[in-house]
Amino acid sequence: MSTPKDTDDSAAVRERILTAAFEAFVEHGYAATSTLEIATRARVSKRELYALVGNKQTMLITAIGRRAKRLQEPCKMPTLRDRGTLAQVLTAFGIQTVREVSDPDVVAVFRLAIAEAVQAPEVARTLDTVGREASRAALRHIMSESRAAGLLAGRPAELAEQFAGLLWRDLMISLLLGVTERPSAGATEARARDAAVAFLRLHPLPTTKPPRRRTKDRSDDR
Repeated sequence: MSTPKDTDDSAAVRERILTAAFEAFVEHGYAATSTLEIATRARVSKRELYALVGNKQTMLITAIGRRAKRLQEPCKMPTLRDRGTLAQVLTAFGIQTVREVSDPDVVAVFRLAIAEAVQAPEVARTLDTVGREASRAALRHIMSESRAAGLLAGRPAELAEQFAGLLWRDLMISLLLGVTERPSAGATEARARDAAVAFLRLHPLPTTKPPRRRTKDRSDDR
């Protein structure tokens, strides 16, 4: 029968294995990294490695999934009653998104997913489902609430896509290529604020009443 100490020890070893696996994948690529190298880096036997984490693909997906969660949205959002509040919400969303996505570990996850898109498409699907879709859903929710409050007109999905384009421009490509540095806190805030201002200029306050909210209609967020 296992004891709490045994459980804690296993969790620590599992963490060490996943850290070693991710570092090896980033350094050598998924295909070129062997389970023996991961076990050696983590200072465990291959038997422990398989028992605590699983095979190489499981390690990759787990490591990426954990980092992809950093792209998820903040849970709390003030009630959207006016355009000033909407601008603040969009700016806050933009700051968090750029800050998290531009982190070197997260950029490494994107690079890895791209590199392994053919041999291990599950990697890209994990990144897209766990991280990117959560962020997109949060932005669609902001747009949906804004439309319901009469602050915006249009389809939430299209509005979210427009704001994301204004926020990122070519920054993500530059980060992936390694031709630009991670933006500073000040630059990140300025980028998010400028995106919010530009977005609201493109979408002035509607002159007609917003559509009545329906209790169950998920199509609005698509």
